[in-house]
Amino acid sequence: MFDAKLVKDECVKWIREFFEENGPDCNAVVGISGGKDSSIVAALCVEALGKDRVIGVLMPNGEQADIDMAKLLVEHLGIKHFVINVKEAVDGVKNSLPFNPSVQTLTNIPPRIRMTTLYAVAQSNNGRVANTCNLSEDWVGYSTRYGDQAGDFSPCSNLTVDEVRQIGRLLGLPSVLIDKVPIDGLCGKTDEENLGFTYEVLDKYIRTGEIDNPKTKERIDTLHKRNLFKLKYMPCFETKQFFE
Repeated sequence: MFDAKLVKDECVKWIREFFEENGPDCNAVVGISGGKDSSIVAALCVEALGKDRVIGVLMPNGEQADIDMAKLLVEHLGIKHFVINVKEAVDGVKNSLPFNPSVQTLTNIPPRIRMTTLYAVAQSNNGRVANTCNLSEDWVGYSTRYGDQAGDFSPCSNLTVDEVRQIGRLLGLPSVLIDKVPIDGLCGKTDEENLGFTYEVLDKYIRTGEIDNPKTKERIDTLHKRNLFKLKYMPCFETKQFFE
């Protein structure tokens, strides 16, 4: 059984220890999308460091239909925040490419621009960037390498969607933020529609190995294997020439 209270307290302690070792006077910088993950990571940082040491960054790409959810979160937590529209930067990269970009390229440019923006905020505001990924999304590669998958510390990357939501409830976040259906913000489909299975099915499979539909199991296994490279450090060539 998952003990949400125990894990939440351990995570808060871990965040405090990270900052003690990596910047005792630094701020946590969190990209706020209005979804559950960024909301819960921001709330964990507030509990660990206090609201005066957490900076939220809202980064719409032009118009963002659910930006009111992001604003609700920063108001609820009472944290300092910036609104930085990344559309001009995203369009600048797209329009400068001397070829027709692939669909995947167009999908990944905005999250990578957003991560650049987060580090710009962090470096100018004595910050450390929080990664907001969870285990379920990482498991099947539902994240962008060097985009939303980057960061300096990651409170929730070893927690499933269900576990993250349980912690969110303990943190007293508005239910509309915790239970909001994740939408990719690109094609209007939900995450689960894009993946082809529910997070409930995925979470159970990750934690227990149990799954009813063989085709769903095959799809999850294929996605996991295909995206394992995202979870590893960049391979580095090593030579023994200088050590023999």
